[in-house]
Amino acid sequence: MPDTWYKVDNVAKVFLASVTRRDPRVFRVSCTLSEPVDPGLLDAALARTAREYPQFQVTLHRGLFWHYLESSDKHPRAVPETLPPCAAIYGRELKNDLLYRVSYYHDRINVEMFHALSDGNGGMMFLQSLVYNYLQLKYPQALAGVPGGERASEEESGQDSFRQYYTGDAAGQEDPTNRKPVYRMRGLKLPYDQVQFFEGHLSAAQVLAKARGMGVTLTSFLAAAQMLAVYREMPALERSRAVSVSLPVNLRNYYDSGTARNFFNSVRVSWVFTGDETLESLAQTFDFKLRRALRQENVMARMNGYEKLEHIPAVKPVPLFIKNAVVNFFNRMEASKVTVTLSNMGRIPVQQELRPYIKGFCAFCSSASLFTTVCSYGDDLVLGTTSAYRGTAVLKNFYRILADEGLRVTLEATEVQLG
Repeated sequence: MPDTWYKVDNVAKVFLASVTRRDPRVFRVSCTLSEPVDPGLLDAALARTAREYPQFQVTLHRGLFWHYLESSDKHPRAVPETLPPCAAIYGRELKNDLLYRVSYYHDRINVEMFHALSDGNGGMMFLQSLVYNYLQLKYPQALAGVPGGERASEEESGQDSFRQYYTGDAAGQEDPTNRKPVYRMRGLKLPYDQVQFFEGHLSAAQVLAKARGMGVTLTSFLAAAQMLAVYREMPALERSRAVSVSLPVNLRNYYDSGTARNFFNSVRVSWVFTGDETLESLAQTFDFKLRRALRQENVMARMNGYEKLEHIPAVKPVPLFIKNAVVNFFNRMEASKVTVTLSNMGRIPVQQELRPYIKGFCAFCSSASLFTTVCSYGDDLVLGTTSAYRGTAVLKNFYRILADEGLRVTLEATEVQLG
């Protein structure tokens, strides 16, 4: 019988307090193989992977003062994909279930997780292990002796790294532009709490060459293009407001942590347009601001500031429903400072021997606004955008800007019901 339980981390508490029907706080990471998925082998691979990640084999429960996760003996099963991407995993009608699902469609394997369980990097660790185990079962002779990717110990993988690395020092530098009033996306939202998913494919080499030619990172290049796309749709009376891009930061790059649980925070880069900006000048300004925000002392200060509330003794005995209301209020305040979100998961590493069997990766995150997740494999750079809006003008502007730079773009979208 399961006998292990632990409190959720600080970021998980924000997700738990802010779940909605449109944004159930779920992310998806997917791998497309070179041939159709064998459901039986995927189920066997999932059973093996679940044993490797016991911290994900949990159910979520509500206590008087906090939510907590409890180990479960439920067995995950791989199912055919029938739900929309990022469909709800946790809620009143989904109690006592595992907090992730694995599905497949033709040649694609999907792992979807409730964000209170892990972040995108933790989910990608799980997906990579699942794909490795599946291919080992599918091609036992061809892949005999091929080691799996590096994985932390069970103890480290299940660590609450926010608590582990909290020091109490929350002094850091904040960009003054981040304190200016921020433009929020306008327009009618899709009916029935729907969201639409757009999958854009570009040449990673082409985009990197373009970014390097401007002297900026790939992230800064794409984020500047998104800023410019938003600016072109802003009403004239609101162009004095800042366009603000939120960028999740993988804290594993700053701390010696192999946790598969949540371990990230976000930085914001803001800019008030004058109307004279070019993509290159904006990308260079964005890159300067982003590099400053990502200085180690600033990242650590934000992490400490976020964790500090957890260590105030007077907060601990406050009933959970009051904590949730307060957390949700401050989460809405933070959301009001963001125009769009861009999350770059980077290049997905795959062992050389597995590459002939894998075509690509993709990621999405549920959102009540506009959220783009970026990842690359080989020369395939994939932009997974989640949009809650009926209108697609900002996305059209974004991809037109990229096309005007000479980049080849392939774009697909899910269907939605408009009424």
